[in-house]
Amino acid sequence: MTTTHEFWLAGRRASGDADFEVRHPHDGSLVARVSVPTDAQVEEAVAAAVAAAPVFAATPAHVRAAALDHVSKRLAERTEEIARLITAENGKPIKWARGEVGRAVSVFRWAAEEARRTNGETMRLDTDPGGVGRFALVRRFPRGVVLGIAPFNFPLNLVAHKVAPAIAVGAPIILKPAPATPVSALVLGEILAETDLPAGAWSVLPVENEKMPALVQDKRLPVISFTGSDRVGYQIMDSVPRKHVTLELGGNAAAVVLADWSSEADLDWAATRIATFANYQGGQSCISVQRVIADASVYDALAEKVVAKVRAQVTGDPFDDATDVGPLVDENAAKRVEAWVEDAVTKGAKVLTGGTREGAAYAPTVLADLPADAILATAEVFGPVLSLHRVESTDEAFAAVNDSPFGLQAGVFTHDVQTAFRAHRELEVGGVVIGDAPSYRADQMPYGGVKDSGVGREGVRYAMEDMTFEKVMVLTGLDL
Repeated sequence: MTTTHEFWLAGRRASGDADFEVRHPHDGSLVARVSVPTDAQVEEAVAAAVAAAPVFAATPAHVRAAALDHVSKRLAERTEEIARLITAENGKPIKWARGEVGRAVSVFRWAAEEARRTNGETMRLDTDPGGVGRFALVRRFPRGVVLGIAPFNFPLNLVAHKVAPAIAVGAPIILKPAPATPVSALVLGEILAETDLPAGAWSVLPVENEKMPALVQDKRLPVISFTGSDRVGYQIMDSVPRKHVTLELGGNAAAVVLADWSSEADLDWAATRIATFANYQGGQSCISVQRVIADASVYDALAEKVVAKVRAQVTGDPFDDATDVGPLVDENAAKRVEAWVEDAVTKGAKVLTGGTREGAAYAPTVLADLPADAILATAEVFGPVLSLHRVESTDEAFAAVNDSPFGLQAGVFTHDVQTAFRAHRELEVGGVVIGDAPSYRADQMPYGGVKDSGVGREGVRYAMEDMTFEKVMVLTGLDL
């Protein structure tokens, strides 16, 4: 018999009047039932967070850091258990789920360290005659309660990127996990409940999507941190123009392979990284490789290697340690990918490998000759599909990267340091990875995009800045 998971209301367990099912994408088996908070319980959580805000903001740094250290430690201790939960609800292969837990361990550790070293800034003001005897102290303070809205593709780590920075700065957070994958966040709640954080400092509420607009527009929640689709993200931003909204949205990341990346070892490395990171998480990552833009001098050799390495990706049961590519989050997602590939083929694209669907699983797929009017040419596929593009120069390659409504990250395979700096300067993206796929992310670095890929940055310290504002105190009459 499957137990119904309670949610976390102001740091304590609670249950509502209804629940919903979470099913394993691979075989449809029941993973969990999750209780849904009532409107009254959501209001209680918001009121508790508002009441906790001044108390939490005044909490000593060592208290917040100790709580974050505890979460990091407990996640590490429960790695296998939580990884299996992630695989069960999300469908990602167990090896990638273990990696996700490891990243969340690091996120909470980084947040603990940042909580301890956030000291503010001092400045002397007697640089002008009117400032003689004056000295300023600049500190950051929480903007208020944070509403964190998390996606399904990293149900623990992207939750961590909202919860850990909020705790680090002393901002209460109400977390809304994705309806497909709430269990990982609820287990994180178990660990948070072991800490001494003040009541109301955090809640984990699996609120139904149709009830979110009222919560988004609640004036008591001045900060919104959203990760998900660009359509929903910008709807949120447009609906609350006076709130501080950060959006980490989609992408159609490009891997650029330039003429100087031409040795057998170079091309083998590039093909391996491209094949791996076009298909990891089932392609359900905002920075998974979707476009491969290769110089004509290396295109044919690279294409042959990419196709071979994509075919070598092991598909199947995500609980099998050997599996590289599992199912998508549900069958509807796989049907959408299937329809987009069919659209591309109808318009002239060639399928070099893959192109088939079985239930929620879509085979790792490589396309060539993708026409500009195909949906896949500009939209985010969020599935295990990549397209190969031949260019004649670096100029053409960089122009192709920028010919996109998105701008999250790009990878550039080159040995030329001048070209690396040029890519950093010219590519319209939030991050450029040299010598590797665009899918690399270190959780302490600023992560986010431009254009339709969002506003603001994740990465612990950068998210902390988004959740706070500067306040100046001027001391007068000092003998400096």
